[in-house]
Amino acid sequence: MESNRYQPIEGPTAWNGAEISRSDEWIYLLSAEERDAIERLASEVRKSGKSYEQIERDKVTLGALAPAVRSWRETLHSGRGFVLIRGLPVEHLSQADAAAIYWAIGLHLGTPVPQNFQGELLTSVRDTGADPNDPSTRLYKTRAEQDFHTDGADIIGLLCLQTSKRGGESRIVSSVSVYNEIVHRRPELAPVLFENFYWHYFEPNMEAPVYFVRPICAERGGSLNTSFIPWYIRRAQELSDVPPLSTLQRQAIEEIEATANDPALYLDMEFRPGDIQLLKNSVILHKRTEYEDWDESERKRHLLRLWLAAPDFEDGDEQLRHGISVS
Repeated sequence: MESNRYQPIEGPTAWNGAEISRSDEWIYLLSAEERDAIERLASEVRKSGKSYEQIERDKVTLGALAPAVRSWRETLHSGRGFVLIRGLPVEHLSQADAAAIYWAIGLHLGTPVPQNFQGELLTSVRDTGADPNDPSTRLYKTRAEQDFHTDGADIIGLLCLQTSKRGGESRIVSSVSVYNEIVHRRPELAPVLFENFYWHYFEPNMEAPVYFVRPICAERGGSLNTSFIPWYIRRAQELSDVPPLSTLQRQAIEEIEATANDPALYLDMEFRPGDIQLLKNSVILHKRTEYEDWDESERKRHLLRLWLAAPDFEDGDEQLRHGISVS
């Protein structure tokens, strides 16, 4: 990439939503045989008496599902960088069974890594009543909109158990296509994205906010890697020892947000119970719209999230792929 820096990037990761939405090639519909293999695996786990954390990769028999899992991983590694798997039979599974199956599939995609300071490897994404305006609140614990951003790790997985009453759509965009548009529209901002930005970080058990320094865009393994959580960057400006953003840095952040929210670029996904969304973090920005939840507790929106390290993903980030340090 070095010789082509600040130039448009070609390849399967540079897709646009308007084009890709015309087909359903990005949706993998599980076959009856694959669903049967899932239910057999769930039965085996139940008989073993093991919780999902005790399941080991080399003890998991995927059977008829194995070729599909390999194809999903290849799509993430060297294809467009995302896939939606539809049809996990959650209607026939307990939540514990669904979590175990999801975990087992995840083990064949990567290694689960911590998503918070509590060391959670499989995290519930649902509204806990937390205040979205509190700087220590992770927005996945609220019903508020989350604008386009990235997470940690190499692969981000979401399993839908329950959907909301209204809203909560998943929206993704190619960060490579966003970069290409910025190169075309605002070429003076492209080099700025490779400069260091200050990022705010604060969890409830921390005595005070901390900051870390890293660019938004970087070359990893000869490809473009994008890391972007705009509210982390803006909140860092509240810290006394963080220098102010330059005018071009502010414009660069705003340009990413405006470009990512271009309907011609992004792709909307309607989650259904039993859907699994897999994203390659280095090349996809994702967003969730605000939602209204059900009153009944058993019907409330509930997703399970995995962060997976995949060290063979050459464009991954060694600093981020291991998740959040709990030491």
